[in-house]
Amino acid sequence: MDIINSLQNASPAGPTEAAYIGIDWSDRKHDICLYDVEQQTHEFCIIEHRPETINEWVEGLRKRYGGSRIAICTEQKCGPLIYALCKYDFLVLYPVNPRTVAKYRQAFKPSRAKDDPTDAALLVELLSKHREHLHVWEPQSTELRKLTQLVESRRKLVGDKVRLSNRIIATLKNYYPQVLEWFEDKDTQVFCEFLLEHPTLKAAQAASSEELIKFFHMHNVVRKAAINRRLEQIKDSTPLTEDKSVIETMELLMRTWVQQLKMLLLSIQSFDREIEKIFTTHPDSDLFSSFPGAGPHLAPRLLVAFGEDRSRYTSAQEILCYSGISPVKEKSGKKEWIHWRWSCPTFLRQTFVEWANHSRHYSFWASEFYDRQKQIGKTHQMAIRALAFKWIRIVYRCWQDRQPYDEAKYLMVLKRKGSPLVKNIATEAA
Repeated sequence: MDIINSLQNASPAGPTEAAYIGIDWSDRKHDICLYDVEQQTHEFCIIEHRPETINEWVEGLRKRYGGSRIAICTEQKCGPLIYALCKYDFLVLYPVNPRTVAKYRQAFKPSRAKDDPTDAALLVELLSKHREHLHVWEPQSTELRKLTQLVESRRKLVGDKVRLSNRIIATLKNYYPQVLEWFEDKDTQVFCEFLLEHPTLKAAQAASSEELIKFFHMHNVVRKAAINRRLEQIKDSTPLTEDKSVIETMELLMRTWVQQLKMLLLSIQSFDREIEKIFTTHPDSDLFSSFPGAGPHLAPRLLVAFGEDRSRYTSAQEILCYSGISPVKEKSGKKEWIHWRWSCPTFLRQTFVEWANHSRHYSFWASEFYDRQKQIGKTHQMAIRALAFKWIRIVYRCWQDRQPYDEAKYLMVLKRKGSPLVKNIATEAA
């Protein structure tokens, strides 16, 4: 009732908005609180999570309010509910971080009492009283939205690839550890094919040298030194165990993981082709490809991170805070402490951290900056986040000016400013 009473005292909506709606969503049903601006009344209802039901509910709102704008607040910035609502032009969507709602609820209910209709009403209250702190969901172009889905999905598949590779390695260590020494990369098609054709040490040693050489040639392994090294290692290897109960069970398990990895590798290649097709035709592709270490995988992710709307961020500091790269300072009395941000888009922060780590192998100043951070006692992750902090400021300026990054030009800027990074680079070059 406290929340309902507060809605009665809510500030009036804009002249073009007929109602405020808060939606507490779930997989099966959605709890809805509707605040009618003209009547200053609230209504509660529950609808099923079915496309037909959602469409019927929205069309009912269109008929009731004559197509006037309606503001909707929900704890979801992407996902099935947003996808269902974004196709209606008279709905204005305000996604809110779930932590915001949780903290807002806890501020007035320390007992942490919670139910779905109350959360829906809280969303309406946030929208009516604190709209200046919320942002309207503005869809990017169709191509960029598709690219966003592709790069995020691909990153999840890469995570699955790492997990499967680790499972294969752990299984092989139980009965066939020698094969791990024969192949440096364990997440390749040639590794998978070799294991399927030669699943045990006995099977590998039973194959003739001609058969093994033919296998390697068919999989584009042509270096004689590498092939001869593997042939010698196969011949001289000793079985870890001859216990059939171990070997046969581990072989069956290994085949299961390898078959999954093979299909996963093919799927990642399909994603790579789709990402390349969209990214190379985008107007900003040259800009984001110009950054050291970006490459075909990270450059599209940088494009997705910044987007197409140049007015989205008014300064580099905004994206530093939003992505979680910029640390948070807390002060209370004489105490002061700094920690990283806990509420931020995980994939976005992951993108900047992974690229910063990769860039130090391709940029002189980035490598020197990282080494200096390590020398003063920073951990690897702290040094990488500090490097990402500097990179985002550079990318933001290039993005705003629509100018590709030029390493030589930036080194000249560092030289004019007397940066110690340039002195060390000059020493190494000499």
